[in-house]
This record gives sequence, structure tokens and C-alpha cells, in this order.
Amino acid sequence: MNNTRLENLFYRSYHAIFALLAVVVLFPSSALAADAGTPQPLKKVVIAYSGISPSQAPAWMAYESGIFRKYGLDAQLIFIESGSRTVQTLISGDVVAAQVAGSSVLQSNLQGSGVVMIAGFLNTMDYKLIVARDITRPDQLKGKTVAVSRIGSSSDFATRYALEKYGLVPDKDVAILQIGSQPARFSALETGKIHGVMIAIPLTAKAAKMGFNTLADLQMLGLEYQHTGLAVSQNLIKTQPELVRNVLKGFVDGIHYMKTHRKEALAIMAKYLKTDDPDALQEAYESIGQALIPEKPYPTIKGIQIMLREMGAKDANARAARPEQFVDVSFIKELDSSGFIDRLYKSSAVAKANPRVESASASTPAPAAKEKTPTVEAKVRPAGTDEKVKPVAKQVPAARDKQPSVQAPAAKTAAPATQQYVVKIGDTLSKLAERFYNSVSKWEKIYEANRDTLKNPNYIFIGQKLTIPADDQAG
Repeated sequence: MNNTRLENLFYRSYHAIFALLAVVVLFPSSALAADAGTPQPLKKVVIAYSGISPSQAPAWMAYESGIFRKYGLDAQLIFIESGSRTVQTLISGDVVAAQVAGSSVLQSNLQGSGVVMIAGFLNTMDYKLIVARDITRPDQLKGKTVAVSRIGSSSDFATRYALEKYGLVPDKDVAILQIGSQPARFSALETGKIHGVMIAIPLTAKAAKMGFNTLADLQMLGLEYQHTGLAVSQNLIKTQPELVRNVLKGFVDGIHYMKTHRKEALAIMAKYLKTDDPDALQEAYESIGQALIPEKPYPTIKGIQIMLREMGAKDANARAARPEQFVDVSFIKELDSSGFIDRLYKSSAVAKANPRVESASASTPAPAAKEKTPTVEAKVRPAGTDEKVKPVAKQVPAARDKQPSVQAPAAKTAAPATQQYVVKIGDTLSKLAERFYNSVSKWEKIYEANRDTLKNPNYIFIGQKLTIPADDQAG
């Protein structure tokens, strides 16, 4: 009896061991992983970025903080200079996703590449037109040369747009030269080879320290533009939607990291921007990272429409195209509606100190401009620097400052004297009207007083001298 029991026990053990070995042989990785609780291996992917500017920060943050690994990705981040070359790597499949200029995506898509934007990281222009020290007015650029990275790039679009708004004809009144990256273009300005260049933060801080003049801040034009975003191929969307979803989660989480980890974000920016200038890094973080890159990075349909309109002057395909064909917002909508993005910030105490920057979504139209108010918008400012806090000394006329404590008659203090004002970064006629008259609707008073020198109320330039007339109804 005992021998029989021992034999039965032996055979049961033998069969159990044999079954386990069969499972391991047939399904080695899954069996061991399931049995030991080992996580699935990370998927190796290559992600590209196409510029050295703060607008590229989402990719840097997600990579350096290890966030991609949270979503099952072993990511390699590579830099490819120029958007057109970066898009080619998407088409070839060498990279799965690319942080790239919207203009490059539009041009390739019009040629049938199938590349689309799934997120918009910078939906306006952060460029400033920096010019030589002896140039203080737009008309002084006539007969001069300015530089762009490549014809058809975002810097090219911004340059042509600004020149046209100031009454100059690109390639006729002002020569446009292709030079390459931002550092290369700025170096050409330093050496005197060119007279003007569109550059972004943080080089703008360096340019100011070197005495170069800022002629225009493109954000003063209030222009929606798909400057930078995340692009993938439609083929990847069809064949590996979960991969696309995880890549986008990494970028959205990277934005959250940037907004809630100031010290670490500044260190990462310093590494990629290759600068230890605290002023430049501070400007980059506040003006771009906090103020312009949105928590919910929808592409800008309106901005793409504006770009197509400009491209349509030379391209019939662009004239016939619809903005929606260049984007796929299904993934960002999914992350938004599921509460994924809101949950990232919900438990973050830092987020309360840094109010969210919401992007104009693809399904939400941009707010209409106020009636009779110029469409120019001031530079978007970081939280906590709202223009409601104004220096009293700049608003109160000099005559008032000299008054003793004895009150002057109301008739003498009600209407301040006409004064001169020099346009600064972020100024618009409506904001000046609010500053001097406490009413944005009185911008036309300033426009009428400067008709001889102010051709268009929407396009004032930095350094321009304006006459601010007295307000007859100041009392």
C-alpha cells in the first residue's frame, strides 16, 4: 500500500514537471514573466526633434526625466537639423515620431507623404526680428539682407510676413538668404554678413546684451501659427495606434514635468540650449515653457489655415487643401476626455502656483477680437506678470508729479498734456489706450494722432515714436 502511494505521488510529480517544462519551452518569455511578475520589455523607439529652441522642450523633458519609460518606451532622442529632413525620417520609418515645425509637415503632406500633426506645442510665433545696431526703422531694411534657415521654413514665413506688414517686398526690397540653424544665422548677423534675422529665445537675450535692436516681436501680431508640434505618419496610426498613444502620453507628461519641476526643467534647458546664462534660461522657461506651451496641446486649425493661405500664393494644392487633412486630433482628444491630462495636474501643488495655459483646440474656435480694436495682441506673459499692475510714474504726466500737496483745480488736472512714447516689446495701440486712457476702445485716438507715420494700426514696431494725445474726457 505504501509502495503504491509512493508510485502515484512520483507519477503526479513527474507529469507536473513535464507540463511546466513544455510551457517554458513553447512560451519561454511569457511563462516566466507571468510566473515571476516581471514587466514586459520596453519597446525601443527613435524620436527626433528638429531645432535648438525652447519650443522643443517637451521632447527634452520627457526623455531626460525618463518619462517615456513609464509608457513602455525605451526612447532614443536624436537631433536632425531642418524640418524637411526630419519629415523624411518619418516617411522612411527611421523614427516613429518627430517634434517638428508645422510648415514642414504641411509641405510634405501636400506632396502625399501621409505625415500629420497629432499635437501642437507652440501655436504662435516666438520669433523676434533682430537687426543691426544702426537700423531702428523697418524702412531702413530696404536694400539690405536678412537670413532664414531654409526657404519655406517657419523662419522664412515669419520673415516674409513681417516684411510685408511693414510695407517691404521680400526678395525685392529686402534680400533673403538661406543660412541654416539659429546659431549660424545669428553668427552671420554678428559678423555683419546680414542686417537682420528672425531668432527666438534665448538668443534674443544675448542679442540685446550685444546692442542689436529688436525691430519686431512676432507675437505682437497676434498670429496663430503651427510653429512646433508632434508629427507621425498615418501608416503608424493605422498599424500601431497604441504606440502612437504611448508616445503622446510621454510628451504630455513631459510638459507636466516641465511646468511643475522648475529647477530640473531649467537644468535640462541649459543642457540642450547650451547656455548657462541665467537671464536667457529664465526668459526661455517663463515665456515659452510656462506661458506658451499648453497643458493640452491641441494643434491650431486656425493657424494651419493661415499658413495654407500664405503657401497658396504659389501652390495650387495648398489653396485647395483643408486644414483638417494635416492633423489627427483623435489621440489628444482621447487623453483630454478621459481625464488623463487633468489627473497629471490634480495632485500637483506646484500647478496651483502656475496657472494652466489652455490651447485653442481643433474643435474650439478662437475668441473673436473686440469690435473696433486692432487685431494686434501683446506678447503672452507668464503668470503673475499681468499688465494690470502698471508703473504709476509712467501713467501720471510730469506736470502732475511736480504739483505740491495743495490740490490744483480740477480743470487743470483732468486733461493731461500730449506726450511722446516709444513702442516697447508687447505694445499694441489698444494696450496703450488702456494704459493712458483706461479704455482699450480709445486706440483710434492714438492712431489718428500718428497717421503721418503710422500706416497700419495693427503693425507698430519696437522703437517707433508715437504721439499720445491728451484725453479730452479724462475727468
